[in-house]
Amino acid sequence: MDTSLKDFARKVIDTESAAVRAMTAAIDDAFEKAVRLMLDCPGAVVVTGVGKAGHVARKLSATLASTGTPSHFLSPADAVHGDLGSVRKGDVLLLLSYSGESDEILRVINLVKKLGHPVIAITATRTNSVGRFADIVLATGKIEEACPLGLAPSASTTAMLALGDALALTVMHLRKFTAEDFTMFHPAGQLGRKLIKVKEAMTFRIGENLPVASDRLTVGQVLHEVSTIKRRSGAVILTGDDGKVTGIFTDGDLRRLVTDDDGTGLKRPVREVMKTNPKRILGEHLASEAMAVMRQHRIDELPVIDADDRPIGLIDVQDLVVLKMLDVEPET
Repeated sequence: MDTSLKDFARKVIDTESAAVRAMTAAIDDAFEKAVRLMLDCPGAVVVTGVGKAGHVARKLSATLASTGTPSHFLSPADAVHGDLGSVRKGDVLLLLSYSGESDEILRVINLVKKLGHPVIAITATRTNSVGRFADIVLATGKIEEACPLGLAPSASTTAMLALGDALALTVMHLRKFTAEDFTMFHPAGQLGRKLIKVKEAMTFRIGENLPVASDRLTVGQVLHEVSTIKRRSGAVILTGDDGKVTGIFTDGDLRRLVTDDDGTGLKRPVREVMKTNPKRILGEHLASEAMAVMRQHRIDELPVIDADDRPIGLIDVQDLVVLKMLDVEPET
């Protein structure tokens, strides 16, 4: 690659990095007021912008919605043709416009202000048209664009995105938004799957369809105990007199027993043929950890226990296949 091209590309990144670093100056009293207003908003945060700022606005709205703050994007062009009706009582408007002079944005802010909705603006200065009309202004200041002509929005939109993320994630922080909340809003995809707990992923549960029996029984008695379960797993969890897990007896163990003995295998005590002290996992652990244990030990079933080592369920490799956990790395 030509050295001059590398230098130019590095300059673009340096320019945008400098613009993002400059946003720390925008974290002032107005920023805190904006955070509090969004946190206490009884409705939704309606985010709007036009052009490149509109694309940033869409992203910020999605970030807000996925981190616990109800939000949707409003197109300025569509707003003046009927979509303004999507702004309801209690909503707050978050408006993005670097210049603060776009006609579409000014028409929207004029209408929204007439309806009595508070307006937060991310714009260059407090003295442009948007800055004068907004209730709270987060001023980015003058930003040098990375575009060689100084025209195409580049560093300015990157800066607005960073400042918008700071706003959204500060609200998230104050909401005490948890990993469990995040999982609820991200049930599909890699992010959601990383946070699914074993107790949520398992389909065999105590009191419902969990194959569990006493280790005092014979193999035949164990099979009879679990015969009423409609959807049977490939293993039975065995417990002692104290209710704690002592072993596991799998379909593979049964096949080997029937194949290798003289026909009396079903009468043998299950204690003699079960796998003692099997691998198990707490229900609060992540499903990705269960997948890692199964891979490491080449097993298909894993007893799920509570803090007292009593069975609360069983997770099967098929449960993890359904959730597409095979490509998810374990997280803690």
